[in-house]
Amino acid sequence: MKTSLSKRQYIILGSLLFGLFFGAGNLIFPIHLGQLAAGNWGPATIGFLLTAILLPLLSILAISLTRSDSVYDLARPVGRKFALFFLIMIHATLGILVASPRTATTTFSIGVQPFLPKAWDGIGLIIFSALFFGISFLLSYNKNKITDYVGKILNPILVALLAFIFFLAFIIKGDVRNISIFPQSTGAGSNLINGFLQGYNTMDALAGLGFGVTIIAALRLFGMNDTKLRSKAVAKVGAISMGLEAIIYIFLIALGASSLSYLKLTPDGGSAFTAIMAHYTGLAGTAILGAVTFLACITSCIGMMTALSEDWSQRFPKLSYHFCLGLTSIGAFIVANFGLDQIIAYSTPLLSFIYPLAIALIALGLLNPFIGKNAFIYRTTIILSFIPAILDFIHTMPPFFANMGWAKAINGWAAGTIPLFAQGLDFFPFLLIGLLGSWAIAKIFNIAPAASLSNNNH
Repeated sequence: MKTSLSKRQYIILGSLLFGLFFGAGNLIFPIHLGQLAAGNWGPATIGFLLTAILLPLLSILAISLTRSDSVYDLARPVGRKFALFFLIMIHATLGILVASPRTATTTFSIGVQPFLPKAWDGIGLIIFSALFFGISFLLSYNKNKITDYVGKILNPILVALLAFIFFLAFIIKGDVRNISIFPQSTGAGSNLINGFLQGYNTMDALAGLGFGVTIIAALRLFGMNDTKLRSKAVAKVGAISMGLEAIIYIFLIALGASSLSYLKLTPDGGSAFTAIMAHYTGLAGTAILGAVTFLACITSCIGMMTALSEDWSQRFPKLSYHFCLGLTSIGAFIVANFGLDQIIAYSTPLLSFIYPLAIALIALGLLNPFIGKNAFIYRTTIILSFIPAILDFIHTMPPFFANMGWAKAINGWAAGTIPLFAQGLDFFPFLLIGLLGSWAIAKIFNIAPAASLSNNNH
């Protein structure tokens, strides 16, 4: 049995995890955030890194500290039914309903659509998404090869292309002179909060929970089977991956902010990145951007499809890994063809519902050294977290539903009653009350963790 990994193996696994994380949203949301923040790109970056880097890192640490093999194990102290519900919700959101379809539609809109006549958009997306998910399926088919495909080949090429773009923009063209280091006198606070909320859109906190099973499987392939040693390795791999991602986010946001010296504010990050690359290198820049987008999205898609198939096949033994892989490929293909705008519009309420529950589970996992797997604390905190989850779901529904009388009434009541509701941070007081209140009650009445949960994860 292996007790430690070499530096090279840690770098390969860090590259693997980075490739799994860094997808469509990770590429375009920071660019647009930089444009929106302009001179206040610094505070916006801090807010963005809190939810797009710190929160995913904490999710990986929660998996590590609880010595869990998957998100099911992390959620298990709440109860088997909730753990199964959350496992299905996390992977369905990542692998079928939102994130995987978004990888295909983003790649199409940035790398293919600009070269097609407008009339071909529909059939073009069908053909492209079929090819995209076909390639993802083939590269995911042998799960033992994913570390090689993503960690050793695809992701290093992606990082090299991104480094070339930054070198071109900030060193050769000298556009680093177009951004201010210090924030402006007004708007710093609002940009900090906007960056914080925009970081949710990357979905990396959810991905951190979902990809736990993939990293655990990769560590087993390297011969690390001891649970305690493996949990420490997971934390190190997560730190390598998130550190690299943080550096790239800072450069992407700065690139968006500096682009305002030669571009007007664009409607989204995809069109902004396209215009930026056209400004620097013309048609060649569009080709480079297409390659960057494809690599970022295909590696992320492989990770989400693999994690879903691995976790679901383990939890439902009658469903094989390859059956689940085919299911998520077909499902993601169907959803992708509703188009990027529809995916984003209907994904926002779903993410708003899942995030408070995910953040609560991450917090509970991080507190494992102090609270163990105390079912009372877990259940109380999760039950209270359902309140902001439901309210945020209603608040972010598409206009057709949001304009209904009952939805307006609930939003009006919540805005006047629930602290931080207007800022989208209403989960925070419920989380604090749940954690501190249940911990105090457990201490006073000596409510200890159930034996079955304190001794194992399952």
